[in-house]
Amino acid sequence: MNNKNEIINQLKELGFNEYKAKVMLVLLEGATLSASEIADKAKIIRSSIYDVLKLFVEKGYCNEIETNRVLLYQIIDPEIILDKIEREQIQSHNKILIQLRETFGTLKEIYKIGSGVSSNQINVELMRGYNKHRISKYMDLLKSAKKEICGMFRFKGMVTEECNETTLNFMKTGGTLRSIYHISLDFKISEGSRKADAQPNDLIRVCEAFQKNGEQIRLSRLEIPNMTIIDRENVFINIDDKHIPKQSQADVIFRQSKFSQYMQDLFEYYWNDSITIEQYKKEINQ
Repeated sequence: MNNKNEIINQLKELGFNEYKAKVMLVLLEGATLSASEIADKAKIIRSSIYDVLKLFVEKGYCNEIETNRVLLYQIIDPEIILDKIEREQIQSHNKILIQLRETFGTLKEIYKIGSGVSSNQINVELMRGYNKHRISKYMDLLKSAKKEICGMFRFKGMVTEECNETTLNFMKTGGTLRSIYHISLDFKISEGSRKADAQPNDLIRVCEAFQKNGEQIRLSRLEIPNMTIIDRENVFINIDDKHIPKQSQADVIFRQSKFSQYMQDLFEYYWNDSITIEQYKKEINQ
């Protein structure tokens, strides 16, 4: 059988204080006892016992029995107490969840208003480090697009034929997506359960899958920056350098139409200098 001190510590971990844990343990021994007897057995001050017993009776942990001489207290089945505590915890948890959702619903509204104000005031934003915040910022920019997204990209890491859901929805609603991809095989593809180095046909296959979904594509022999231009108003640039650790890399957002137009002119230069997928096919098959 567990040591009494160990049981008391376990009850305290569940939210009982010292006095409540000791009274519970005495009552669990099964006898019907008076308040003074419980205080003596639990070795606690008699003046403190009445508040504990009153609480236990209110919560239904023990029965209060009236006699012609004194009030007696008797514990109820521990299984019933467990059920009562579980229901209390679930109700308390649900109440906290409701409050949490309501509070953060309000905070979300405040955030929308605040972010709307700041976006008009801040025209350059730097995000440093390897974290999800940088990705979420990029996705927010994509979601803000109304008419046109122009991007220049270099495939890195693992590449699949799956298209981003945000850009798919954008094109379905009439948006134009134009992309220039660097002719590079510095990425990997999945072949069954293993990863394999990309081959020219893999680059073609991935780009054709994107093109099939409505993306307009060109392939560039020149090194190009990782850059996305949204509606010729906002520019997202990924400062990617393999010599710099991931935690030190950065992204920059420019919310300035004049600068965006400069970058759009740069995009058009690369676009006109690039080749189509069909032209690249002919090159590698010669």
